[in-house]
Amino acid sequence: QVQLVESGGGLVQPGGSLRLSCAASGSILSIATMGWYRQAPGQQRELVAVMPSGGSTNYADSVKGRFTITRDSPKKTVYLQMSSLKPEDTAVYYCNANLRTWTDPRHYREYWGQGTQVTVSS
Repeated sequence: QVQLVESGGGLVQPGGSLRLSCAASGSILSIATMGWYRQAPGQQRELVAVMPSGGSTNYADSVKGRFTITRDSPKKTVYLQMSSLKPEDTAVYYCNANLRTWTDPRHYREYWGQGTQVTVSS
């Protein structure tokens, strides 16, 4: 059983900052990528930022220069530092991981967290 548990969401004023965290736990053999997606009301889920285990990060154009993704591989944790937040950043933010488990070591599978609400409003 794999769990991704997010934390750090909340209400913030425009121009403010928040830091999201996501910790993966369970029978994890290895993690290829960890990242963040978001979904605003009435819209499709979209990529925010993703960090492969050995490659370069990828950001949505709308967050470049404002958001930073980092990863602590030994802790199986990924972070999203969000700065200069705008009302349009309001969404449920989901953690995503592509990983292998000890029970199925030959296949990478995608897992999702339960989501954390970020609201940017004055």
